[in-house]
Amino acid sequence: MAIIEVTDLVKRYGDHTAVDGVGFTVEQGEIFGILGPNGAGKTTTVECIEGLRSPDGGTIRVGGLDPRRDEAALRRLLGAQLQESELPDKLEVGEAMELFSSFYGNPTDWRELIEALRLTDKLGTQFRKLSGGQKQRLSIALALVGDPKVAVLDELTTGLDPQTRRDTWELIEGIRARGVTILLVTHFMEEAERLCDRLALIDAGRVVALDTPAGLVARVDDRQRIRFRPSAPIDHAVLTALPEVTAVERAGGQLVVTGRGNVLLAVTTALARHQVVAGDLRVEQTSLDDAFVALTGRPFDA
Repeated sequence: MAIIEVTDLVKRYGDHTAVDGVGFTVEQGEIFGILGPNGAGKTTTVECIEGLRSPDGGTIRVGGLDPRRDEAALRRLLGAQLQESELPDKLEVGEAMELFSSFYGNPTDWRELIEALRLTDKLGTQFRKLSGGQKQRLSIALALVGDPKVAVLDELTTGLDPQTRRDTWELIEGIRARGVTILLVTHFMEEAERLCDRLALIDAGRVVALDTPAGLVARVDDRQRIRFRPSAPIDHAVLTALPEVTAVERAGGQLVVTGRGNVLLAVTTALARHQVVAGDLRVEQTSLDDAFVALTGRPFDA
């Protein structure tokens, strides 16, 4: 069942059309990603969904609600972490969490959120004294404190260090496991591949493609390349005879085997039968970056 429905969305700023006929649905309980470079129209799209901007065309429904007409009801349904947000300079982290928690009839335990986002030691720290990454983590906690049915997260992990980024991903996966639908706006390919069930690839205000991360990659090239150093000579015919293998080449002291499906298992099994060990083995495959280039005709410039 779709909880978010966007149809032919248009948003203009003067002569510039930032969003040009965008449409997609988000199913209940999924993590749906909007992926694209800066300036593609991602944030404008979600701000229309959140009711922060009025569309110039098209329709939006969130849980059956019109974001502009049903603003008060939407606030009880949807939590939002904005790309940029500010709080009063002297407001302490703990005070902010208590305040935002009081806005909701059945809030989640904000202390658990603070602990998961590694902000427990900052409860008495004023907002102005937080680092950029700490402000980002606080913004995520404030978006989730109302125990929303839908959470919109815009550039979720921008400014976070690698460890905190992975901790945040685990938190989001845990939130989804509780049945929360998540709309994730990102330009991080790794984040999209790790978290998203489906992706809308947006460029120049339009949806270029909509599919699972694996589906987008498969549209371009579903082949895998396996590079390794064989511990002993092996006849290429042993590998080319495998139905999963499409090509075998030598590159210096390495063999490069190209194939589809479960080619890695097929190749390693064949090598083992001939008492050959694959040293320095590496598997290469088409990435979301590659898919973006193929689908838009230009590099992904975040």
